[in-house]
Amino acid sequence: MDIKKLVIGGITGGILYFFLGWLVYGNLLAEFMKTHPGTVTGVERAMEDMNWMYLVIGSLLSGFLIAFIFVKGNVDSLMNGLVTGVILGLLMSAAFDTIMYATTNIISKKMMLADVLASGAVSGIVGAIVGLVLGKLNKA
Repeated sequence: MDIKKLVIGGITGGILYFFLGWLVYGNLLAEFMKTHPGTVTGVERAMEDMNWMYLVIGSLLSGFLIAFIFVKGNVDSLMNGLVTGVILGLLMSAAFDTIMYATTNIISKKMMLADVLASGAVSGIVGAIVGLVLGKLNKA
């Protein structure tokens, strides 16, 4: 395993996940998610109460997960990264969200669908850029 690719891809992916998460979930879908919760209320933190350290850690871990999969699978182009990222995002989010829907009251079906689609889109963008970066590292 090429540790340099893993670290560079993981950090790149983590930064992208953080900022795209802020854009998509914190802004574009924020109102939709608030109006389509599960039956449990009061579980969402206000922006000023967010635990930013754990949000950054989670974003970095997501970046390292996608980088690990890409390095092991030799994903090293923009298009291959896009396709692989979309599939990973859809499958990971659908798996997590369906389990959450089945076992808790936190998520509704509409919220689940929106999250799965948004996760696919975000992971596709992250995957495209990480794939491009890994391809550039191959040439260097």
